[in-house]
Amino acid sequence: MGLNANDRAIAGFTMTGHALVHWFETSIPIFLVVWLTEFDVGVATFGIVVALGYAPFGLGALPGGILADRYGPKRLVVTCLAGMSAAFLVLSLAASIYTIAVGLVLWGVAASVYHPAGLALISTGVSERGTVFAWHGIAGNAGIALGPFVAATLLIFLEWSLVAAILAVPGILAVLYGLSAEFDPTAAVDDGVDAGPDEALSLSALVSDSRALFASAFAIIFAVVAVEGLYYRGMLTYLPEILHGLDAIGGLAVPAGLEGIEPADYIYVGLLVVGMGGQYVGGKLTDRVPPARGLIGLFAVLAVLALAFVPGTELGLVGITVLCGTFGFFLFAIQPFYQNAVAVYTPPDTRGLSYGYTYLGEFGLGSASIAVGGVVLGEASLTAFFALIATFALAGALLSVALLVGRDRFVDAGHPADANADD
Repeated sequence: MGLNANDRAIAGFTMTGHALVHWFETSIPIFLVVWLTEFDVGVATFGIVVALGYAPFGLGALPGGILADRYGPKRLVVTCLAGMSAAFLVLSLAASIYTIAVGLVLWGVAASVYHPAGLALISTGVSERGTVFAWHGIAGNAGIALGPFVAATLLIFLEWSLVAAILAVPGILAVLYGLSAEFDPTAAVDDGVDAGPDEALSLSALVSDSRALFASAFAIIFAVVAVEGLYYRGMLTYLPEILHGLDAIGGLAVPAGLEGIEPADYIYVGLLVVGMGGQYVGGKLTDRVPPARGLIGLFAVLAVLALAFVPGTELGLVGITVLCGTFGFFLFAIQPFYQNAVAVYTPPDTRGLSYGYTYLGEFGLGSASIAVGGVVLGEASLTAFFALIATFALAGALLSVALLVGRDRFVDAGHPADANADD
């Protein structure tokens, strides 16, 4: 990767954590199908139970960021890995819906601390930040794709409880690796700047730090991340269902012996795989393109892709596949840019808090598009849905313009890590 030893150590540590967070996250819906058959409980009730697990994943990001500033990001990431693994071991022992609920809530709480802690570690410890953001994103996409694939494959041969226990094994091994990993978590911070754990964190300090953050460029970055989350969650939640409903895909003849294989699902997985390339290219570009300028361009592309989706469905299977691949590339290419924007425009000593707010916006506020998008799809039309999604991207572009135009004022207010980032 062309990184120094400290950068490589942090990259390996955070890539492992990021992959496993999404490994566990995306395997849960696979188990849901089995649980609905195993337990005499309705879909609505089980939906609430699963939501109890996913809710802390977004809502816990802010307290996770606070804890990262208080105890240090490495300790938080190792705790996250241990907690997620323990949660899946609890699931493997479940004999009732109540135990499953406990396991899922434990997973959500443990997983919520990863993003603020892991990204804070990269932002303060890595000199080649863009490159590591790229590899970090690729690892996350690998976990997103592998989690459901491995879970579904093992469930063909094994009982679901044993599969849950097997999925916990990589997390346990990662804990052992994390405990032995050695690196300097503040190597990229200038001498004399305090970026270590805050041993005196108090409510008044939290309020003061939060007020300072939202009086700076971070206020706009938070809004940028929230609208990106609206785009991301809305698209990825409903795209599988939309693909299943397209005539060009639904009318495909599946060869004998492959009954049950859904081409739409493989197009969707392919989109996630292409997203790895987007993560890498986007991460590398953050070393060359200022954050605000990159965000403007990528949001503009995402708006165009959303508006082009319905006309693109008339191009047949090849056209749909190309469109989905292009969408996957740019959807994930934008993530390193907003991650880097947080590192550029926030002080090192509140980096965990900054990323906590960031992922509260991404996974918490962003999930509102699931409800809104469902209403639009159900009551209006596919065209209206993609118009709504395009609106989120246009809002992100406008907010990024505001970030670029107001750079000088924000540099004075926010004391960013790299004041020349948008020169």
